[in-house]
Amino acid sequence: MPGPLSGYRIIDMTTVIMGPMASMMMGEMGADVIKIESPAGDQTRNYAQGKTPGMGSIYMNLNKNKRSVMLDLKQPAGRDALLRLLEGADVLLYSIRPQAMDRLGLGYDECRAVNPKLIYCGAYGFRQDGPYAARPAYDDIIQGLCGTASNLSWITDEPRLMPAMNCDKTTGLYVVQAVIAALLHRERSGEAQAVEVPMFESNVHFNLMEHWADMIYDPPAGPAGYSRAKLPNRKPFATKDGYLCILPGSTKHWLNFFTAVGRDDLAADPRVSDPALRYQNADEFYRTLASIVAEWETEALRGVLENADVPCGPIYAYEDLPEDPHLKAVGYFQDAVHPTEGPLKVPDIPVRFSASPGGQSRPAPAHGEHSAELLREVGYSDEEIAAMAKSGATAEEV
Repeated sequence: MPGPLSGYRIIDMTTVIMGPMASMMMGEMGADVIKIESPAGDQTRNYAQGKTPGMGSIYMNLNKNKRSVMLDLKQPAGRDALLRLLEGADVLLYSIRPQAMDRLGLGYDECRAVNPKLIYCGAYGFRQDGPYAARPAYDDIIQGLCGTASNLSWITDEPRLMPAMNCDKTTGLYVVQAVIAALLHRERSGEAQAVEVPMFESNVHFNLMEHWADMIYDPPAGPAGYSRAKLPNRKPFATKDGYLCILPGSTKHWLNFFTAVGRDDLAADPRVSDPALRYQNADEFYRTLASIVAEWETEALRGVLENADVPCGPIYAYEDLPEDPHLKAVGYFQDAVHPTEGPLKVPDIPVRFSASPGGQSRPAPAHGEHSAELLREVGYSDEEIAAMAKSGATAEEV
């Protein structure tokens, strides 16, 4: 089905997670995403074992809805082919450092010369007017710099890394936002532009939404960090046979919780009804909640709390998600068939558009699978493509 970005073409020169996630999301929304791969290919092709070499599961999840063209950009013929592709594109998205783009002859001025309407978006480690400009950036490094690793010390007593590529994925969301905003600006004004989406600054922005706290005042009125998020007893609560996440988020929720579990004495505590006093004593209330929950079996308590309109939910492992009744009812996990990898279970696009739904249109491509197809689309003859393939500037036809 056509998506809201149908008709836009994105040249994707990114690898690993951050950029491919962003371009995959725009592909789900209907954009024609052309993945530019070096002769070695995107390294995530081999991050997880696949049925076919170069088709690892992480790669496949991040590169749906794309066509792949292999170009050796260090060869003049490969660079020229990329510039030809850019002539009809709306966006160039790249994730190597700008210094490397300049060395390849693919800086903003060179690309704008072939397409003045091009949105030129770089997604890399740091803003380029600061002292970190040329540094390499990886998720682990940015987790340390932006405060994420430090945050985890509130509950682990030492800095720790999130067990996810958190900063890569967060920055990917900022990339999608930035590209769509730049396209909207171009639609309204006719003006294209260069866009910079740095990992460090994006994740500082993301983390400080609540954690800048009283540091917003000058001079600061208190330390950074949202105090409720730092409480040691804010965690999933152990039942007799499992765990529940429970958050009585309002006075009504707390009163309903204590009433539902037969603790009218606690419902009558004046600290429960006064939000300021409840906030001051939040960790004590969490500790009390934990002691009550420990006396219940999981499903029994869950039923009682749901009937009392107290926010709660189970603890799922990722493997459990396909069996969640809500996700099953909305058809979130979809069946697909990959031409080489066979039957797949793929997550759906999470947002819904009533007029232009988008979704899964093509499986992740093999390395350079669409090289000849795409080069023909921009005017290369079969003889020219064959000569490029012979020199290694592009891939043999798949």
